[in-house]
This record gives sequence, structure tokens and C-alpha cells, in this order.
Amino acid sequence: MAFTHDIAPAKTTAGITDSDLASHFAALKIGIATLADWRKNRTLPMLNLAEDETDLAEIEEVGGWFRKNFSTLLVVGTGGSSLGGQTLVALKENTFAAGKLGAPRIFFLDNVDPVTMDMLLSTVDLSQTGVLVISKSGGTAEIIAQTLVLVSVFKEKLGEESIAKQWVSITEPTDNPLRRLSTRYKIRTLEHDPKLGGRFSVLSRVGLIPAAAAGLDVRKIRKGAAKAIRELLDNADAPEKAASAIGAALHVALLEKGRDIAVLMPYSDRLAYFGMWFRQLWAESLGKDGKGTTPIRAMGTVDQHSQLQLYLDGPQDKFFTLILPETAGQGPRIDAALVQEESLAYIRDQRIGDVMAAYQHGTTQSLVEGKCPVRVLRVKDVNEESLGALLQHFMLETVLTAHLLGVNAYDQPAVEGSKIFAREYLSSHAPAAEHPVPHMARS
Repeated sequence: MAFTHDIAPAKTTAGITDSDLASHFAALKIGIATLADWRKNRTLPMLNLAEDETDLAEIEEVGGWFRKNFSTLLVVGTGGSSLGGQTLVALKENTFAAGKLGAPRIFFLDNVDPVTMDMLLSTVDLSQTGVLVISKSGGTAEIIAQTLVLVSVFKEKLGEESIAKQWVSITEPTDNPLRRLSTRYKIRTLEHDPKLGGRFSVLSRVGLIPAAAAGLDVRKIRKGAAKAIRELLDNADAPEKAASAIGAALHVALLEKGRDIAVLMPYSDRLAYFGMWFRQLWAESLGKDGKGTTPIRAMGTVDQHSQLQLYLDGPQDKFFTLILPETAGQGPRIDAALVQEESLAYIRDQRIGDVMAAYQHGTTQSLVEGKCPVRVLRVKDVNEESLGALLQHFMLETVLTAHLLGVNAYDQPAVEGSKIFAREYLSSHAPAAEHPVPHMARS
């Protein structure tokens, strides 16, 4: 695997025994067998994407087209249509570099904040800007609203023909608002599998086209994901040997002991959006029928200074997963000659990566000493292959946890209510207009 998986601190500090996990592992044999059957029959696309190569040429072509022709790429999407792409694009070689042809800046428009939209439209050079619109249903109100604003601006500034030349859309093959809009403006439209839920779509066109536009090797991403799939299926009769199954069993065993908050804390800026992607995946998949655990996204070392006090001295209701890349010996060196105070002697001649490694160790040990259940995932480097493995691992861990909890990991029935209320509000507060506002299809 692209990472190591140590749950010993969690078992020791929470008093979890092998017998506590045994019944969960037994139940997981059924769940893994079901996943293996679904993979064979291609019932659940998430299970087949890692080893699928049929769409890679198109992904590389479209991503390469954006990369070659534009200094800026706008990705319009929300939730699973955005967080996976943001997670992968965080691996971009230099996120601080100015955008240029061959290395565009990539902005994700994932919220309908009017201030953000105004600032964006007053800043970007539209003639050098590509647009990728992603909506599985093709009718999500926020995405359609932002898309229509961009259509108006492109038409005004560059002419209607610019939309066909600079835009691509991704939606499922149904008659939906985004597809009709794409047809009207001759936007190239790519297919999204209707059976592939947004939060499980990171390894599809949804996540990989932005990744390819950022210059990442999408084949390595899938290679890492395939390792996680194979590890689970190769241990179908011995789930206690597969990291994703171990994680699922441990989550449920700790939930039975009152640990109903799952804290994910990576020690890498390149994994900042990974934590946000995990938060949606876990919450939307498991939070049903009064069940589930609450995901918390934390960042090391930043949240040692904002959350660690609570973690160590607050309610003992949390399970911690730390993701620790190897950082020792990396980064710029601290000039020993500049460290005059003896109280700072411990950082003389150290590298920034040594400081990070020290605090990885410090947080892990403080949580263990504080009797907080901790799982440690160690990666040699955060790159395409290791991130692909982590993404697939947590998708598998999530669906296996759902199996143990007896909930459907693939729907989100409670979310629809807020969309209905929002549409009703907009309809009742519609401004007087020369033309009636078309009815927005439900997403």
C-alpha cells in the first residue's frame, strides 16, 4: 500500500480488544462479498473506476486542452462536484505561481457568495479563461445560477461564440437544464454516470479533468486507488488484514463506547481539501436514521493551537486519525547564526520539515498520553499515487462502516428539504422581470 496503517494506539487508549472487533470483522465478510459482486457486475461504479482505462484518454485530452489554452480555469460545481477536484488540484506543483498557458490558475466556484463572484469577474481575463461546469443532475440551483451569470458575462465581453470555444460541461445523460444550456450554446458535454454519486466521483472525469489541467498524472492517481481496492478484495476472508475494513470496524467499536466524533487531522497543506472532501463523504453517507458519527476536519500543525486543548481536556468523545507524511530533513534550513537565544537552541540548524516532524510526534504522543484513541496513517510522500490510495481507502472505509451501521451509504434523503425551501423562497421573492423565470428542475 501507499501508506501504513497503525491502530494500536487507538485500541490501547480506548480499551478495544480483539474480541470487540471480531463480530464486526465477521459482519464485514458479508459486506466485502457484496462489494466484490457489485464490482464484478459493475453495479457500483466507484468500485470499477480505479482500474478503468477507457476514459483516461478523454480525461487527459480535455485536461490538456484547458492546460494548453488558458491561464485561468474556472470549475463551477459544489459538494462532490467540487471537493474531489480541489483535493487533487492541491497537489499542483506550485499553487503560488501566477497562471499562464501550460500552467493555469484553477479556481473552484463552489458557493454562491455574491462578493466572491463580483471580485472574480472584476479580476480574471475572460479571453484567457476556460470554464468547466459540473453538475451530476444538471439542475442544482447554485451551479445553474453561477453558470447563467458566467454566460451573460462571456456574451457581453467576448461574444456568444466564445462560450462554445472555451467551455466544457459534465452532466448525466438526461434532459436537464445544464444539458439544454450546453446544447443551446454548443458547449462540449461529457457524460457523468447516473449511478455514480457526487461524493464518490473524485476518480471520474469530475475530479480527474481538473487534476489533468493542473498537470497531474491521472494514471498514477488511479494506480494508487487500485491498490486500496485490491488490498480489500484480496483479504475478503480476512478483513482484519485490510486497512479499510480495520478502520470501519474500529469506528463502530469506538462508537459503541461513546466515541461519536471522527477527527481527521493531516499534517500537510496539500491535504487541506482532503479533509473537507472526507467531511462530506463521511457525513452524507453515514448520517441517517439517527446513526453515524460527526466528522471534524482539522489541520496539523495549525489546529494544535486552536483545537488540541479541547481534544486533550474536553469531552472524551472523539476518535482521531492522523495522516503523517515524512517531512524530516526537508525544506529550508534555519540559520544557526540567527538563533541567539538559548531558549530557542532546539531549532538551531533544523529544517522546517524537522519542526513539522517534531510536532507530528508531539501531537501523537500527547493524544496517546491523554487516553485519546488515535489511528496513525503514514505516507512517505503526498503525491498522485498516495493520494489516490487515500481517497479510495476512505471511500471503502465509509461504505463498510455504513454496512456495519445498517444504513444506505449512497443516498442523502434529508438534504432535499433545504433545496425545496430555497426554491420556494426564490419563487415567492422573485423580482419583477420582463420575462418569467423558468422553473428550476430539482437536482
